[in-house]
Amino acid sequence: MTVGTLGQIIAIIGAESTGKTWLARELARVLGARGVDAVMVGEVLREFCDHHGRTPQAHEQAGIAAEQTRRIRQAAQTHAVVLADTTALSTAVYSELIFQDHSLYPGAISDHAEAAMTLLTAMDLPWVADGLQRDGPHVRRPVDELLRQVLLRARAPFAVVSGQGVARIDQALGMVEHVLDEPRRRERAASGPRWRWFCDNCDDGECEQHWLSRGA
Repeated sequence: MTVGTLGQIIAIIGAESTGKTWLARELARVLGARGVDAVMVGEVLREFCDHHGRTPQAHEQAGIAAEQTRRIRQAAQTHAVVLADTTALSTAVYSELIFQDHSLYPGAISDHAEAAMTLLTAMDLPWVADGLQRDGPHVRRPVDELLRQVLLRARAPFAVVSGQGVARIDQALGMVEHVLDEPRRRERAASGPRWRWFCDNCDDGECEQHWLSRGA
């Protein structure tokens, strides 16, 4: 990476058991195979639950959110693309859902805005038990709805990723590549021909615009 530049952050969020970790890992793998300096940042909540053998309490949520953001920012300083397996926004949503605590939203929304793209994983995968951090299939819809509401209120653009297996990866990969190609598109647009409109003052009698005017 160029000194002073930050990598593009791709935020992958969604309800539990919707393939976020798998998708982040596969996107990092595929992009890496294509020569892109991509890295995955894992979910801090998972580490917390594995380490403590329990889910976090209300007063521990802010620390988890802050650590998630810190790791994402750190990765963006040394890698061109960061695939973030969730962001502080997810912690804020669970704080509201479980503890009725809305205090994490301002910081989480501000942190999430650093992402170049947000991928929201659809609930078209079956729920699978996976450690302490999963509460059960009954929370998937409320979490999905809260995430969508917060993203819309924050005017944060997002794309929904759906499908099974390779189709899910291909769909997400197409979205990511579109974002990564944006600087090249801007460069092509800036270096391309700049067309000018002459017809208002044109003195070419054979110009078809003059002909159309006369025939009107």
